[in-house]
Amino acid sequence: MLRANINDLIAFSVVGKEQSFTRAAAKLGVSQSALSHAIRGLEERLGVRLLTRTTRSVAPTEAGQQLLERVAPRLAEIEDELTAITELKDKPAGTIRITAAEHAANTVLWPKLVKFLPDYPDIKVEVTIDYGLRDIVSDRFDAGIRLGEQVDKDMIAVRIGPDFRMAVVATPSYIADKNAPLTPHDLQQHSCINLRLPTLGGIYAWEFEKAGRPLRVRVDGQLILNSNAQIKKAVLAGFGMALVPEDNVREELKSGELVEFLQDWCPEFPGYYLYYPSRRQHTSAFALLVDALRYKA
Repeated sequence: MLRANINDLIAFSVVGKEQSFTRAAAKLGVSQSALSHAIRGLEERLGVRLLTRTTRSVAPTEAGQQLLERVAPRLAEIEDELTAITELKDKPAGTIRITAAEHAANTVLWPKLVKFLPDYPDIKVEVTIDYGLRDIVSDRFDAGIRLGEQVDKDMIAVRIGPDFRMAVVATPSYIADKNAPLTPHDLQQHSCINLRLPTLGGIYAWEFEKAGRPLRVRVDGQLILNSNAQIKKAVLAGFGMALVPEDNVREELKSGELVEFLQDWCPEFPGYYLYYPSRRQHTSAFALLVDALRYKA
């Protein structure tokens, strides 16, 4: 029975994760009809319905969810082990999947990949830009990149970037006829460009700290955006004040296009880390990439 089920279990785990026969078929490289036939065969052999199908969506039943939670991680472990075996050949090879926010990918990851990849032509790196805090295990990523304070305690974390600092900025024309903010609370009297967080869809509360005392402030303005690149464009266009990574506007501050405020409320803090689960068997290619990304002050 195991031999008859293993391929169908793989098919089911992909459908259950994607919640779409179309996307699952594309990922597996099979037709939708073949995929549907495989799932029906698995359901018939198990004698239980695993998926609820409608014209618009596919969702696991209670039994299907239970099977998905128990079987999918084991299938992933088997695939990881097989991948590790193939790494015993002479040249490091394989695909490494990483999730990172846009700023981390541009400032920390990309400059090091440019130097790393030419030396290892058999290693492929897939980078997914994402501001959300992804579950890298269930989403089948090998690693993620986030600020140190965002990394779960059960992950191995490797520092890959220098200390990090945020900056409150605006154009000289915006602030010309207004009072400059002297404390974070003064920002509530200004038009501010907000960031919508992908996790739970909330609006980011601006974070500050002074003399070890943290402070979070809710601000308001005409624009709500979901990327630092968009926010930088908006602040340069004069739509108000923004809280952005300092290194992202360093040239504009130097040239005078932007002015910085509340410097004493924006201290440095530990920057980006590469994180990954300790229990997963990692390939030699992954180990080489981790070493290449490791921050060396």
